[in-house]
Order: sequence, then structure tokens, then C-alpha cells
Amino acid sequence: MSPSRRPRRRDAEPEPLDVERILGGMRRTETRRDGTWNVQSQSAASAVKEYTCPGCGLVIPVGTAHVVTWRADGLFGEEDDLAARRHWHTHCWRIRT
Repeated sequence: MSPSRRPRRRDAEPEPLDVERILGGMRRTETRRDGTWNVQSQSAASAVKEYTCPGCGLVIPVGTAHVVTWRADGLFGEEDDLAARRHWHTHCWRIRT
């Protein structure tokens, strides 16, 4: 058998894909005039509640992709920052000044 035609090892199971993590997006940090923010994309499949966007005041309906943001440089610690997170329309977060 030639080296390029070796059979694959069948004893190692491939790790299953975490589709929710892939669709949900990774957390990133953005620095704005008002501080540093954690920003995480929320996929439409993961958006199971209705939220009000603080940027425009309109509802983000169930099943709508959007971003979740919270301070990365808050004074009272990461737990308080995470508890104060907000859900924004992606466009509203991008144009925020």
C-alpha cells in the first residue's frame, strides 16, 4: 500500500461541531469614547427572547440576530458588568457614538 493511500485511524472519534458556538459568534472587545466594551454576536437561532434596543428604543424580536454588550472596564467588577449587559440591534451598536 502506498503512503498516500493509508487507511485512516478509526479508533479516534472526531469531536462534534458546536454549532451554537459557531452561529453565536465569539466575544470581542471594542474601545469607544465611553470606555471598553465586550461585544458578542447573538445568532437568530439563539435569540429566544424579545429585548428592547437601548440605541433606538425599538423591540428586537425573537429570532433576530443582534449583539449583546457589557462593560469591560467597569468599576464594580466583571459580575456587575455582566449583569448590566444590554442587547442591541447590530446596526444601532455600529452607529453608536
